[in-house]
Amino acid sequence: MKMEKIVSKLLNGGFLNGKNNALIVYETVKISQQLRQLNEYFPASSLHAIAIKANPLLKILELIKRENFGLEAASLPEVYLAQRAGVPNDKIVFDSPAKTLDEIVYALDQGIRINADSLAELNRIEQYLKNHKSASVIGVRVNPQLGEGRIKATSVAGKISKFGIPLQSNKKELIDAFMRYDFLDGLHVHIGSQGIALEQLVDGVSAVYNLAEDLSAMGKKLRFIDIGGGVPVEYKKTDPVFSIGDYTTALRKPCPKLFSGAYQLITEFGRFVHAKAAFAISRVEYVKEIEDQKIISIHLGADFMLRKAYNPSDWYHEIKVMDEEGKWKEGRDDIPYTVAGPLCFGGDILAREIYLPHVEEGDYVVLLDVGAYTLSMWSRYNSRQLPAVLAYDEQENAITTLRERERPEDLVDFWT
Repeated sequence: MKMEKIVSKLLNGGFLNGKNNALIVYETVKISQQLRQLNEYFPASSLHAIAIKANPLLKILELIKRENFGLEAASLPEVYLAQRAGVPNDKIVFDSPAKTLDEIVYALDQGIRINADSLAELNRIEQYLKNHKSASVIGVRVNPQLGEGRIKATSVAGKISKFGIPLQSNKKELIDAFMRYDFLDGLHVHIGSQGIALEQLVDGVSAVYNLAEDLSAMGKKLRFIDIGGGVPVEYKKTDPVFSIGDYTTALRKPCPKLFSGAYQLITEFGRFVHAKAAFAISRVEYVKEIEDQKIISIHLGADFMLRKAYNPSDWYHEIKVMDEEGKWKEGRDDIPYTVAGPLCFGGDILAREIYLPHVEEGDYVVLLDVGAYTLSMWSRYNSRQLPAVLAYDEQENAITTLRERERPEDLVDFWT
């Protein structure tokens, strides 16, 4: 009923019209609720740097800043976004695995936190700090080499990974680096989120925690441990998920000092904060009946939901149907549907041969739980316009625009 209320407001307010044939709608209260959970279960001294890559919309980043959270950046433009949102430099964590020297220098000059991804990057930092001062807090990313999760493409703790320094095969080099570099103050680990079991996350954090304890016994006391993100989201009822409370409870026994204040605890949640906070809605433009199935054409596809289109066995989003007045359609058509996006290639499919209520032109397809790793992965193929992005404020029962739909002229400018 709540989503019907929002869609009714969209229709009555003229947000869904001939110009806006698709919309992305964020429920801001859901973002705030997720952020409050982090404050509830982690120590008050923690720095929660929310991953910009999950959702880089500036007005959402500004909301996160108003809640007194930090931001995690995976590129220099994401650093700029964090600064533009008003986040203090000491609450920005810069994690790019391919930082140029100029980017490192910018971060060091600004006092932005850095997690180095390699021994070579640490060497670059050392060379610059020989002649320059910096307020940056610096750590190094470690791959605990614990194996992959259910989704191989997003698992980053296998024996070989593009991220970090491998702990099992390079432990001596890691310890030598901490003994050599006075500026090195912390450890960072992230092994993935969706498709990662609770036990894997705990094992990954524990491996890095134990390294920190070993270093302390050698006389190198670290200031922080960054445990990254990692809590999976329930996109379908069969997804194995666990709560933030489950996660922190599981961490307390093997990593007690994470909660005692001995180390500052840093997190980098993204999917957990954003995924459930948004839905997308698109007008059904055409319905084709071909042999024993129907194909419906909508205005969002692989441009918006890249992972679902290219790897549907691993990525799922529930699809529902509303009529032209914004009411849920019930029942099930006798003929299965394929939900096709607007792009000119055969793989632009969001679902194949699924059963839906009877669908007609002018109905609306609703895609659920699209708040993370969707718009941020937008494809420019076919030069499709980014849809309008809106925010629904439940307390005020108000809809505001986070981002206007792109104009055709904007795409011409982009390619010029």
